[in-house]
Amino acid sequence: MNQVVKTCERIVSNKTFEFAITFVILLNAVLIGVETYTDNVTVKLIQDIILYIYTVEILIRFVAANSLKKFFTNGWNIFDLTLVLIGYIPDSLAEDSASLMSLRLLRVFRVLRLLRSAKELQLIVTVLLRSMSAMFYNFLLFLIFVYLYAIIGVFMFRLPDPETLSGDAKERYEQYIAEAPHAPGNSPDPFGDLGEAIFTLFRELTGDDWTDLRYNHITAAKYGVIKSNSTIITTYHVTWFCLAAYLLLNLVTGAVLNNYQQAREEKDTEDNEQ
Repeated sequence: MNQVVKTCERIVSNKTFEFAITFVILLNAVLIGVETYTDNVTVKLIQDIILYIYTVEILIRFVAANSLKKFFTNGWNIFDLTLVLIGYIPDSLAEDSASLMSLRLLRVFRVLRLLRSAKELQLIVTVLLRSMSAMFYNFLLFLIFVYLYAIIGVFMFRLPDPETLSGDAKERYEQYIAEAPHAPGNSPDPFGDLGEAIFTLFRELTGDDWTDLRYNHITAAKYGVIKSNSTIITTYHVTWFCLAAYLLLNLVTGAVLNNYQQAREEKDTEDNEQ
């Protein structure tokens, strides 16, 4: 038994074995893409063979671990085992249940096994996990400002309900709709309610036509549709974009870079000790 364990340990630590598995993972990733174009029997056969290879690999790693505790304390082993087990879900069961079909679709996550094939990718994943705590508080801070700006935006920029307008007010509203790009004639009022306002602020964060939103509000103010002036409108949009796109996102970037530096130093220390 000890000889079998030692043999499996040598196989797992062998570079050729790692390269072979990496090649299989890449082939699997390519074939998953091919399956979106065609329902080919040969492709399915190769995918089944790849599943058997993954199974053998898991068994080798399990034997090499030499204990259940050692095997399951490695997150990558649990991840690989889960994907392999999902691969054995019969098609007949998946076709009878939407939930099982969704579970079967998780097989496409085999592509993520590429993360295991490169030490640098593993390091990046480790950094992201370490950064979760800092990013959570950054995200909480982000939500506070989003909520604040969304409420302000609803109070200042919400357009009137056209059904309640009449006479001169309705005529001015129609002139605004005709002149403003992407106005509510073909999209919801960007600040019609709190939920839509939050989405609008996220849209501005991506840089998607955020200047058009400002121009629309200035046009609405010109026709008296909203009670704001160009200075307030410009200040609102510019301060939000600067705050969200530069300050808050840079806080997240800083947290990730700090953890990356720490993880890199720890990795270098481990490599030097070995």
